[in-house]
Amino acid sequence: MVQGLIAGGNKAIFEAVEGAEDNKDYAIRDLKEINFSSKDVLVGLAASGRTPYTIGALEYANELGSFTIAVTCNPNSILSNTAKLSINPIVGPEVISGSTRLKAGTAQKMVLNMLSTGTMVKLGKVYENLMVDLKAQNQKLVERTKKIVCQATGVSKEKASQVLEETDYDVKLAILLIKTGLNLEKGKDILKENNGYLSKAIEQAISK
Repeated sequence: MVQGLIAGGNKAIFEAVEGAEDNKDYAIRDLKEINFSSKDVLVGLAASGRTPYTIGALEYANELGSFTIAVTCNPNSILSNTAKLSINPIVGPEVISGSTRLKAGTAQKMVLNMLSTGTMVKLGKVYENLMVDLKAQNQKLVERTKKIVCQATGVSKEKASQVLEETDYDVKLAILLIKTGLNLEKGKDILKENNGYLSKAIEQAISK
């Protein structure tokens, strides 16, 4: 659901790819390769707000009719004026001149954390303040699912473990069954009817 692109590709994460960020066409090529469309949202990052690669990506996304966001520390930049929404944390001059990985990079990362977390909330992956769309893929995460179910419902760890085993460690379904008393199949149906939104599923089950 969230994909990261960088000028020069993955190789550029580990070593410099000279000139890659100066070419708008590279951005268009990269977006076409992942089948970027008008249904997607593009977030363009550039501390200075003038990187051609990022500007080219935003321009292409705008042409498609996609929603575009610029995250830059320069509010009057080309990047800011190209995107439909501009987010501009103002951090002031860097402690080491030109080293935008310090204040600017940190500020942009915080903005991305807010955007991605907000998106997860809106997609129904959070119940109250708990991450409930968790996949128990190792022992640590198995224990975390038990803790989440206990916090959300107030039941004992033993009860949480029992219901989690019945639901194949589906945290949302386990919470729904405990809070409403529904059986497994009915719980699955109501959760599906509400597109995985746990709070809506609980509300529907209780209202019936």
